[in-house]
Amino acid sequence: MNEKNIWKPSASIQNLIKRSKIISNIRLFFLKRNVLEVETPILSRSTVTDVNLVSFQTHYSTLDHINKFPLWLITSPEYHMKRLLAAESGPIYQICHSFRNEELGRYHNPEFTILEWYQPSYSMKKLISEVDEFLQIILQCKKSDKISYQNLFIDFLKIDPLNTNLSELRQISKKLKLEHLTYLEDDLNKFIQLLFTLEIEPNLGKEQPLFVYHFPISQASLAAVNLKDSRVSERFELFFKGVELGNGFYELTDFDEQKNRFLKDNKKRLSMNLPIQKIDECFLNALSHGLPPCAGVAVGLDRLIMLILKEKNISKVMSFSLDRC
Repeated sequence: MNEKNIWKPSASIQNLIKRSKIISNIRLFFLKRNVLEVETPILSRSTVTDVNLVSFQTHYSTLDHINKFPLWLITSPEYHMKRLLAAESGPIYQICHSFRNEELGRYHNPEFTILEWYQPSYSMKKLISEVDEFLQIILQCKKSDKISYQNLFIDFLKIDPLNTNLSELRQISKKLKLEHLTYLEDDLNKFIQLLFTLEIEPNLGKEQPLFVYHFPISQASLAAVNLKDSRVSERFELFFKGVELGNGFYELTDFDEQKNRFLKDNKKRLSMNLPIQKIDECFLNALSHGLPPCAGVAVGLDRLIMLILKEKNISKVMSFSLDRC
């Protein structure tokens, strides 16, 4: 790229005009359903413990530089939005920028736009129906399909992800000629996730959006446990044309269980030589006060717009991607 042209936006002005119209339609969708639009901080005094997320850190300093404390850019607005729910906000949504380090590529930019919404008293199934309705209106697509995580693995790889072992996974990996990518992996859960990402995900939702639900409990740190099968969670992911668009939960509301999961995350961080993260006490206090039964979903807005505008790279739907910011 010519350095003299680096000042120019990565998306065309035409795409930015279309993006604006899409976002206006999204706001209209929620306005018609009496879902309140909210704004929450992008800077936070705590960050996530999730071992799969790397957050950006900065510091606040007083004018005299005597006092200083760490702050993090949010990886999603989830914790703050749940604090609003605990304060009896009712149904809420937000469109905001979020930040994740070490993520850059066709579908990733370290600064990206997220659409997140929560519906009190909704089950996972009811929220999936609402997200399906949202997609049909915004994407103008067909009605979605649905399949459980377990049945997806059985259909694609002929294995049960809830009842497998490393030996079986290595055999599958060898058969699929993926050994060069999996040979060092000795964590069962990570191995399963690798096979999902490499072999299953690119084939999902080719003709119509697909909801994959009941992820293993080990892959859902903020979701409630399924009451009929404790091996799985009330978590779903949304895929269309091989792209992950969204991640949703019937939310965990139990203070003790959530705190234990955060502590478990930090133990895992320690074993992986990752920094231990300060647990978000404000979020836990909100759970202690009482988070209403609810379901929530986060949708990658840039990816959604990519699909609508038939673009191949996320940079083509945002004004300035990382290489031009």
